Amino acid sequence: MFPTATAAVRSVVAYLVILAYIAVAAPIGIVLAAVFRWTAGLYALGHVGVGLALGLTGIRYRLAGRRHLPPVTTPVVFCANHESNADPAVLFRALHPRVHFVYKAELHKFPLMGTVFDVGGFVGVDRRDREAAIASIRRGSDRLRGGDSFLIFPEGTRSRTGELLPFKKGGFVMALQAQVPIVPVAVSGGRAAMRKGSAIVRPVDVTIRVGAPIPTTGLGVDDRDMLIEQVRAAVGRLLDEGPVTEGPKRF
Repeated sequence: MFPTATAAVRSVVAYLVILAYIAVAAPIGIVLAAVFRWTAGLYALGHVGVGLALGLTGIRYRLAGRRHLPPVTTPVVFCANHESNADPAVLFRALHPRVHFVYKAELHKFPLMGTVFDVGGFVGVDRRDREAAIASIRRGSDRLRGGDSFLIFPEGTRSRTGELLPFKKGGFVMALQAQVPIVPVAVSGGRAAMRKGSAIVRPVDVTIRVGAPIPTTGLGVDDRDMLIEQVRAAVGRLLDEGPVTEGPKRF
């Protein structure tokens, strides 16, 4: 077990460094994306920041199934389970250089975060407002048709037990409307990074398994339940394969 005192000190250092990085890098990235329309610069800064956070906290990952990752120019919806706060960061680093997120609309209220999400092309979904949620899904579909790839966590919240929760439909409707493949992703091992109610981040090794893309061509929105079952089963099978023990650890 990693010593709690060491983890606490390491966490404080990481928080201070990342906050300083955000204060400097976020305004630069916003200007690059909003003024010069260079969103690649915003994403490059994001990857540096996430890599810095993972490195400082000692969170590493191994990825299996790299052959299933699509070319950058091929839009897809990555569909992942969600068990820890480390999941979005490691998947952002591992899956795609400019992956977009479907996120809870309430995150938009945090300083700088909402602006970064807007100029980065992320899609916020307010599940309390059905009309707004439908409009968000439509925006996501348009971005997929325009060539952007998205990452969704269809469980909607973290699983506390590791068992897959029911999948929500929004991201699947996006993929169906845009007729793009869904790539199943299983992520595990990150739950021990942060205990419930604690701000201390502990070093962990995370496993990411990527499955074969599941096509949506020819399917309609009425097929969403069948598609959800198919993707959920694929994620479950990837989770059953267990930790990745070969290959380099990355952050």
